[in-house]
Amino acid sequence: MNPVRRLLPATALFALLAISPVRAAPVPQGTKAIADIKYVGDGHVRQKLDLYVPERAEAPTPVIVWIHGGGWTSGDKKENGAPGMVRYTARGYAVASINYRLSGDAIFPAQIEDCKAAIRWLRAHAKDYNLDPRRIGVAGASAGGHLVALLGATGHLKDFDVGENLDQSSAVQAVNDLFGPTDLHQMDAHALPGARLVHDAPSSPESRLVGGPIQDPPYRDLAAKVNPIPYVTKDAPPHLIIHGDQDPLVPHHQSELLFDALKKHGVTVRFHTIKGAGHGQGFGGKEIGEMIAAFFDHHLMGKKTAADWPSAMKSESAASPMPPAGESPQKQRSDNQRPGQGERPTWQQILDREDSNHDGKVTRAEFKGPQRMFERIDRNGDGVLTQEEFGQSGPPRRSP
Repeated sequence: MNPVRRLLPATALFALLAISPVRAAPVPQGTKAIADIKYVGDGHVRQKLDLYVPERAEAPTPVIVWIHGGGWTSGDKKENGAPGMVRYTARGYAVASINYRLSGDAIFPAQIEDCKAAIRWLRAHAKDYNLDPRRIGVAGASAGGHLVALLGATGHLKDFDVGENLDQSSAVQAVNDLFGPTDLHQMDAHALPGARLVHDAPSSPESRLVGGPIQDPPYRDLAAKVNPIPYVTKDAPPHLIIHGDQDPLVPHHQSELLFDALKKHGVTVRFHTIKGAGHGQGFGGKEIGEMIAAFFDHHLMGKKTAADWPSAMKSESAASPMPPAGESPQKQRSDNQRPGQGERPTWQQILDREDSNHDGKVTRAEFKGPQRMFERIDRNGDGVLTQEEFGQSGPPRRSP
């Protein structure tokens, strides 16, 4: 680990952690939306999903489940890519966008347990919503990419199946992993030169996921269980992995490891590298969208495009500065933005997410984001964030 590497500036961390207003995903014409369905009966407030189904489907529809990113610390089922996925209802899919317990709510394996519970719920209620339980695909970005890869790798296991609908399978039939982490222990070793996020640090998203520094016992052993690669077998579903080679947050090497494991076991996999793309930046344009649509059409709809999906392949394209059709340009902010550029959460949004006792302030204990971000806002260093300090926040204070 490079001890002088600095953490990301606040604006990039806000982009990573998706601290932004939660807006409902636009519903395409001919689509019925059912919001906030509990997939665990008396469960946590996060154990809910939104379901979007074509209104006039004659036969049970295949399902694509979207799992949001946000460093396992934040994010919401109505944002973080959900609006783009909802448009798949026009192609004849049902779409489910799920929330799951974050690392501030419970450490791993709570996150994958929730994802599996949502898959089982969809199968248990397939007839109620005209869903095809035999054709469920998953897609996710960043932390969501990790969770969909773990779903794909563990479909043959019962280790993470807990709670309700245990008579149903949590296996999935197709996985679209967008720049998700895999082996947490190798992230710093393969980070880009000058990368500012230290994954081994105690306050990193990865360490918070397992409850402590990922390289230290006993957290190291739990971090190893986070990795989908050791679970991969020949029975894993087809994968489409897409990753930018200039990703400053999740090294491109993380997807290389997953591709090699899938290929070794004879699993159908395509690994597409976007040259010059960052952490979700540069993924726009028609080619990537058409690739993802073709992947699901082939493996869930049965549309035969076998020439495009050999057993294992790598492909490349150049980064696009344009966002995907229908997505707002703000979602394609640069990883290299200077503080003050682009979207910034309001003080009220921070209070809504962090102020658990509703006293108009946020203490260090209440704050669920990275401690470096807390220090950036905490101008006087007293361990309490106030609206006045938020308005003055600038470069982080130097440690003595």
